[in-house]
Amino acid sequence: MATASTTISNSAMPEGRVHKKAGLLEDERWLAAALLLPTAILLGLFIAYPFFEGIRLALTDSRVGVPGHFVGLKNFEKVWNDSIFRTAVWNTCWYTFITTVVKLVLGLWLAQLLNRNFKGKALTRAFILLPFIIPTVLSTFAWKWMFDPTFSVLNWLFWQMGFITKRINWLGEPDLAFFSIIVVNVWRGVPFYAISLLAGLQTISPELQEAAAIDGANGWQRFRHITWPLLLPVTMVVTLFSVIQTFADFQLVYVLTGGGPANATHLFATYAYQIGVGTGLLSEGAAISLAIFPVLFVVVLLQLLYIRRVETR
Repeated sequence: MATASTTISNSAMPEGRVHKKAGLLEDERWLAAALLLPTAILLGLFIAYPFFEGIRLALTDSRVGVPGHFVGLKNFEKVWNDSIFRTAVWNTCWYTFITTVVKLVLGLWLAQLLNRNFKGKALTRAFILLPFIIPTVLSTFAWKWMFDPTFSVLNWLFWQMGFITKRINWLGEPDLAFFSIIVVNVWRGVPFYAISLLAGLQTISPELQEAAAIDGANGWQRFRHITWPLLLPVTMVVTLFSVIQTFADFQLVYVLTGGGPANATHLFATYAYQIGVGTGLLSEGAAISLAIFPVLFVVVLLQLLYIRRVETR
């Protein structure tokens, strides 16, 4: 009998432990839900709500102070037939493509330099971040003064060097204005690329480079076959964030040109602000803002698929 009771009690113990374990899991799920709740609330208030509210506005004829009525896709049709909007689409695509390529090349070159051992390395790395740390509006106002046709330090410098004989109106001519906003965006974005790629370079073992050098590989061959393949996942992530940020760029262009001259430098964000806030046509401004979503969605999807493919090799 004692043996039987011992067997029964032993067989009952795992069942009790299972019930205890299940209760513990239930408690952990409640704890996880409680910890995630503040994040979910913030995402709902500042991301989900504005997004769905933008969709609602884009499907109505709302104006400032006027709720509006449902009009379907008429706002998108009207926006697409707008020549200024088409200019903004073209400008945004070119602006993003050119600045991304230039920032990637310069950032990679700068990261390679910062990865070497030299005196004052820590101070130099901290100084490189300065353009990225300074508030965008403040640094852009400094560039606007530098591009001023009357008080431009660039015009004075080029005149002293004999490159020009008359003042250049950097922000007053369409091509020069577009070139100027590209220059400022590159100046501001290169440090982000450089520091991020530098972090990736420091994860690559120096022994790989040394072994390749012993085998007779030159600098370009070591970069092509060792550094670049190992750095590619980091590069794709950095490029992804940069593309998203550049596509939605507003402050830099708004402070420098406001979309001018003659609407020549408008991007998605600046034109949406001008229509939605400047003229009070909230529905059309929302439609312009949402027009960027499919483009960004496709770009992000393709880059994420490529990153996943690279990481699974």
